[in-house]
Amino acid sequence: MNAEKLLLHCCCAPCAAVPLIKLQNKFKVSFYFYNPNIYPPEEYQKRFLEIKKYTDKLQVDLTQGDFEQQRWQTAITGWENMPEGGARCEKCYQLRLEQTAQYAKDNNISWFSSTLSLSPHKSAEKINKIGQELAQQYNLKFYTADFKKEDGFKKSLEISKAEGFYRQNYCGCQYSQRRD
Repeated sequence: MNAEKLLLHCCCAPCAAVPLIKLQNKFKVSFYFYNPNIYPPEEYQKRFLEIKKYTDKLQVDLTQGDFEQQRWQTAITGWENMPEGGARCEKCYQLRLEQTAQYAKDNNISWFSSTLSLSPHKSAEKINKIGQELAQQYNLKFYTADFKKEDGFKKSLEISKAEGFYRQNYCGCQYSQRRD
């Protein structure tokens, strides 16, 4: 396959499967796990090990970015109490997508995208807008997608069950954890 390379930011194995299926016929996809928002560190490790197990099985490249929790905390300072899906989340998308764009640029990968739009709790419009702006800034191409469409999220649930994926019940950051 002589396809162009695409760096796909991934947050977890359950969100990675459907985007990979949709993109692998167009691109040589490699995953980038950069998620300094994930809390606590044990949760971060669980999610990374699950995506690693999946990418190893499929023989897809996976790079783990640095776990820069302090950098993330600085990026969202002042927005901690915003509701899920609000300004705090946009700051988080910005940080993670910018790091993905930087890694793509540094490694001569002309395309990048993110699995984040698979979640029904995430605004594909906001994610894609940030991605397009970063693509211009870094002289790259951003693959615009709303992976939850065409039953993407439902398919991800089916794949997760079939693969036996660990599925978390919150986005990742300490502020998104469900309060009982």
